[in-house]
Amino acid sequence: MTPDDAHLIEQRTGGETLVAGGFLELRRDVVRLPDGSSATREFIQHPGAVAVIPILDDGRLVMVRQYRYPVAKVLLEFPAGKRDAGESTLTCAMRELAEETGYTAREWAYAGRIHNAPAYATESIWIWFARGLVGGTAQLDEGEFVETVRLSEAELEALDVAGDLPDVKTVIGLRWLQMCRSGRRPWDWQPAESAQDPMMSAP
Repeated sequence: MTPDDAHLIEQRTGGETLVAGGFLELRRDVVRLPDGSSATREFIQHPGAVAVIPILDDGRLVMVRQYRYPVAKVLLEFPAGKRDAGESTLTCAMRELAEETGYTAREWAYAGRIHNAPAYATESIWIWFARGLVGGTAQLDEGEFVETVRLSEAELEALDVAGDLPDVKTVIGLRWLQMCRSGRRPWDWQPAESAQDPMMSAP
């Protein structure tokens, strides 16, 4: 935000927790609008998540397919998962990649941060690139059922063009990958053992 945004900012004046779940919290806050009037905002408090774009040596991408209960669909996605309390986004990315696919990566590059549903949730998703992949055994959580697939960038783009890639983090991740590969967006690769997380201070 900049000083020029002052005429748009809402200020919290109170609020309450409506429902507290296992890791999500439904809140209703009271806010003062820029014109001085009041309104309520209902939203989901979320700890945040990461997504990983794993790039094989032959250029293909490691993806996962899993059933998403709220939308009742099996979705094709980049590996992803929520952050644990106090966990850096890079540590979370490394953990989720290994748990969901069995792969570890020799190099990592930070891609960026997105707000995937800012109208009703605090969730941010931090996206990382991973390369120099080494295969291993997935370590899925109890009750988690995930299928690992490998697709080329062209195959993934064709699915997007056909309207068969509805997962927002995956669409954005694909676009950022294409921009990086074409030189339109920078990426800074770092060895896994010394990689720095630029978002360590992020909420």
